[in-house]
Amino acid sequence: MTIALLLTLAALAVIDSTSFGTLGIPVFLLLTTDRDRGRRLLIYLATVAGFYFLVGVALMLGASAFMEAFGDALQSRTAYIVQLAAGVGLFALSFRFDPKRRAKRGRPERAFVPRTGGPRTMVLLGLTAGALEVATMVPYLAAVGMMTSAGLAAGQWLPVLGTYVLVMIVPALALMALRAAAGGWLEPKLERLRAWLAKHSASMVGWALAIIGFLLARDAAFSLFFQPS
Repeated sequence: MTIALLLTLAALAVIDSTSFGTLGIPVFLLLTTDRDRGRRLLIYLATVAGFYFLVGVALMLGASAFMEAFGDALQSRTAYIVQLAAGVGLFALSFRFDPKRRAKRGRPERAFVPRTGGPRTMVLLGLTAGALEVATMVPYLAAVGMMTSAGLAAGQWLPVLGTYVLVMIVPALALMALRAAAGGWLEPKLERLRAWLAKHSASMVGWALAIIGFLLARDAAFSLFFQPS
């Protein structure tokens, strides 16, 4: 496992930590006034992290079996050209989420307000948020693909995967700690952050696609043009 791979995975995990499910909803939960907000947030974050981890394990096991059958083909020049094209395509697609373009097309970004409740509701909310983001969890899919291509053994990718999902919830946990320490001083700032996240959720997707597209294209370009044949 190379340092470059670990740094790339860390960058992807940071991108995942800024999604609406891992940051937007936790900020909303932190703004509630009842005493159980901390416990509810921990239940929610544990559910999201567990969901992502189990999905990642399933993907890695399936991808490993796939790599055993088609590994040589996926590491061929043709495969890297396809990856390069996919990276460039994702980068180009990111511009469709630009707020100015959306406004010109009459498609303003919409806010979303999650419901709060007891532990069962928090588990359901976490599972729902994870399920809704599965189709758009491009950073996570890219991370799984890179770990699979690196040919990591289960003893290597399991702790990396666990660390990945922990990094995803670190910003929310940090905000929770600040909320407990700072009290009412932090609430106006959290409210502004919540409003910003809700308003700019689509543009955040665009940034994520741009970064992921760049990482995929860079990895393919390095394999195509800078590795000795």
